[in-house]
Amino acid sequence: MKVLTISVRKSLRAIFRFLLGPLRRRVYSKLLEKKVSVLVVVDMQEKLVPLLVGKEEIIRNIVKLIKFCKACKIPILLTEQYPKGLGRTIGEIRAELESLAPIEKTSFSCFGSKVFKRALKKIKAKTLILTGIEAHVCVMQTALEASKDFRVCVIADAISSRTAENVKIALQRMRDAGITVSSTEMAMYELLKDSKTKDFREVRQLLRT
Repeated sequence: MKVLTISVRKSLRAIFRFLLGPLRRRVYSKLLEKKVSVLVVVDMQEKLVPLLVGKEEIIRNIVKLIKFCKACKIPILLTEQYPKGLGRTIGEIRAELESLAPIEKTSFSCFGSKVFKRALKKIKAKTLILTGIEAHVCVMQTALEASKDFRVCVIADAISSRTAENVKIALQRMRDAGITVSSTEMAMYELLKDSKTKDFREVRQLLRT
């Protein structure tokens, strides 16, 4: 009887570990943390960007986030969807990321790329800060897949699609899935935490633009 009781206890512990595992993985600080974050710039390519709603603002905000992350030493990943057909990353972003090789993919979700998953593992990121296009396709699918194992923060004023309606629906679906939706400025101040830090002094001018 004693052996049976021990066996039952072990089985119950295993079941609880299995059920609580996903919850434990998602216990994060409510605020974004520099040490565990990565900025992901999704598919800002030459043949797609001209078709976007609000493309000037999206480009401006992504460039601002890239400059911010470089100054604060936050890792950055850049992806391209079938560049043979959709072109390379636009010049404004390439100019900021000259030494960073884009991760080419054919899957809409970045998690369909083994190279992307290896890069995340190497960085040891726990939080994905998502920007790019299109909101209702590659950004949304990446966010939903990432949410299984990572905290995800989508920057609403740094994503877009060819129609405003698709952006609206994508943001709602991601919110419904428990994904954090933020803005460029909100995310930057959240990552900084304090105005007395060296990082704040380095990006102060950027915050004013």
